[in-house]
Amino acid sequence: MRFDGAVVKEQGVTFAIVVVKPTVLNSSTTRENTRNSFSTVFPGMPVILMAQNGRGRSNYHGRTDIVNFLANVDSRRIPWKTYTME
Repeated sequence: MRFDGAVVKEQGVTFAIVVVKPTVLNSSTTRENTRNSFSTVFPGMPVILMAQNGRGRSNYHGRTDIVNFLANVDSRRIPWKTYTME
């Protein structure tokens, strides 16, 4: 499976961001299952889920301090790349 994501190191914290469909963020069970599945690709890192709404606005879910930080970052400045998960 291929997906878009990023590894970011900011203020001494390294974390991963994974792009998901907006519906993933609607259910706590789906969010946690999705986050757990991506933790194998990004071991030891907090995984933040990101979805864009119809207007292109990014919505993040995960650790509160990281989500608050990302709320003030232009998503075009994040070092996105395509990953492969087996």
